[in-house]
Amino acid sequence: MQVRPARAEEALALTQLCIRSKAHWGYDPEFMRQAAKALTVTSAMIDKSRVLVAEHRDSGLLGVVAIEPMQPEGRFDLALLFVEPSAIGKGVGRTLFDAMVRLAGNQGGRSLSILADPFAAPFYQRMGAIKLGEAPSDAIAGRFVPLLEYEIPEPHVSS
Repeated sequence: MQVRPARAEEALALTQLCIRSKAHWGYDPEFMRQAAKALTVTSAMIDKSRVLVAEHRDSGLLGVVAIEPMQPEGRFDLALLFVEPSAIGKGVGRTLFDAMVRLAGNQGGRSLSILADPFAAPFYQRMGAIKLGEAPSDAIAGRFVPLLEYEIPEPHVSS
């Protein structure tokens, strides 16, 4: 498995991966319709160089992660992290999370805000994120989801 920057022509395939991954948790069609905008990967997002994909040479795209800068400077939002359902539990999420943390750190990131799906919150907590409470969903009106914070480690410079 390798992690690399996403390519603009992959936007539709990545959006479809996000939809399959979210649907894996048994959400009904109306929920999925309402969540569609939050599951969309655009070429504009990819052009900002903050979208990474995990792929395997034999099985193709396995997952996607994206971050967005926030205020104050040094804060990032985990815009999305989705894994192909057949690859869930095989280390793809951890690999993408670690790559995204390095990317954010290289861009001056000190913390990462994570508005998590309830099914994903335990994963982020295993990665070291701290649950702050609940916050309104950015996808479904009237829904509250776990809000977590991850402190990005200081880069280590060897002498």
